[in-house]
Amino acid sequence: MKTLQRWDNGGILKAYRTPTGRRYYTHAQYLAYIGASSRDEEIKGKTVIYARVSSQGQREDLANQIKFLQDFANARGIIVDELISDIGSGLNYKRKNWNELLNLAFDRKIARIIISHKDRFVRFGFDWFSNFLTSLGVEIIIVNNELLSPQEEMIQDLISIIHVFSCRIYGLRKYKSAIREDIKKNAH
Repeated sequence: MKTLQRWDNGGILKAYRTPTGRRYYTHAQYLAYIGASSRDEEIKGKTVIYARVSSQGQREDLANQIKFLQDFANARGIIVDELISDIGSGLNYKRKNWNELLNLAFDRKIARIIISHKDRFVRFGFDWFSNFLTSLGVEIIIVNNELLSPQEEMIQDLISIIHVFSCRIYGLRKYKSAIREDIKKNAH
């Protein structure tokens, strides 16, 4: 404590003052004092492309999405270390590869995630995940970041909900007909 006061008084490491007169120092001052730059302190981690489609029938779309993101990164001189992709609903928080991505971020092994749209990462709650990842030092780059009004966002969310539930209803219908066929086969 006395050393910091002496350095402050001697101009070696000048302290800032709160309105109540307490001394404080910034992280940049600390880095300058130890001879490091803020770039040295950046989280050293991977740059990851994350791509997702909802169904197996969209494999070609997944390949196009990955190619688009790789081209985006190359055009900006970003070196991509890893590619992570999933086939599954954006409402499914149990996607294996997506959870692996979050675990890598939590372990501070990722510095940057590149996605094509917010809904490719997660259908709902993107802002929460974005804030969480940012708190871990992870930058999320959204290539097609459309700025929508709150009303437009709500309409897109409602359309997504309707789409997901209509797919589930269709799946149930398909499942019911398969059960009926099994019952008929077993009855004979």
